[in-house]
Amino acid sequence: MFSDDIYPSLFAIQDVVTANPDTWTFDPFTLTQNGDKLQGRGVTDCLGHVAMLTELFRQLGELKPKLQTSVLAVFIANEENATLTGVGVDELVKHGLLDKCKEGPLYWLDTADSQPCIGTGGIAAWQLIAHGKLFHSGLPHKSINPIEFLMDAVTEIQKRFYKDFAPHPEEARYGFATCSTLKPTQWSYPAGSINQIPGTATVCGDCRVTPFYDVYEVIVKVRSYVEDINSNPDSLVTGQRGPCSRYELPEEGLKGRLELTFFENVGKGVACNLESKGFRALVEAFNEVLGDCKPYSITGSLPCIRDLQDAGFDVQTLGFGKLAAYHANNEYGYLSDFQKGFRVLAVLMDRYNSAVQAA
Repeated sequence: MFSDDIYPSLFAIQDVVTANPDTWTFDPFTLTQNGDKLQGRGVTDCLGHVAMLTELFRQLGELKPKLQTSVLAVFIANEENATLTGVGVDELVKHGLLDKCKEGPLYWLDTADSQPCIGTGGIAAWQLIAHGKLFHSGLPHKSINPIEFLMDAVTEIQKRFYKDFAPHPEEARYGFATCSTLKPTQWSYPAGSINQIPGTATVCGDCRVTPFYDVYEVIVKVRSYVEDINSNPDSLVTGQRGPCSRYELPEEGLKGRLELTFFENVGKGVACNLESKGFRALVEAFNEVLGDCKPYSITGSLPCIRDLQDAGFDVQTLGFGKLAAYHANNEYGYLSDFQKGFRVLAVLMDRYNSAVQAA
């Protein structure tokens, strides 16, 4: 039960990602409306929720309903810009300003598609550089081809990753769209002649990790895969690149070498507590307003919320923008979706009020 010492809390994000007007078909910095469709940077992520929550509190102030508990709204900055510290939710927690919210649910308004998001992924972005030997492409046996080395190394790393971090049974219960993944997203190599095998090549990518695995354990494991390959590069040579490709030149005392870097801002995933009063109230509100509740989970990441969960908050996430518009050009959302979201929040507060009165 809730009491007047328990603060249900609602969080909305004020900052947005950047936008390049040259790649949009309308001005990203001007809110426009086309019937039910709202267009502009931040409509979905996350200024639509800021407006919705502001309107909720405006009506609370005007109508002055008799509430048996306090409801706290928090508008935070720096969720998108993690390099700016000392001004966001982490600073509020550091100073104990949200302690009263720990016993009540914390609703994080930063997801989409008008349903609860009950699981998110951890993230660890990486860079892998292959050091080979630059040489004429007509003499491949005299070279260590870093592009081929990288392709084979990524294949081996992925094979071991998916063995060590196979689909977890809890992923099905939470409805995750994918299991944990490791994949390349960018490839590059030094400029040079097309008939020249380069000396280095680089691939970047990320690990997306469901919350049932520790993302820092993933990092340790991936480092061990690379160390094993570096100890015996030719273990990757099985003839798949033809008879002349190799990653060691013993006659020259040369070995191909991989250099792995994990970038900063490693993040952990979140599995919301499906047994909490906060989640049950959320399900009831969605069922009443929308007629059903279909929670989902994705391995996209949400900054901050795992730290809040680890600090003792019952974090639940929801949102009413469009997932297809997140961090995208031509961002949009629908006024009718935010109207439904407003009603969901109103029902949630009614549930709190009823629970406190019954206590």
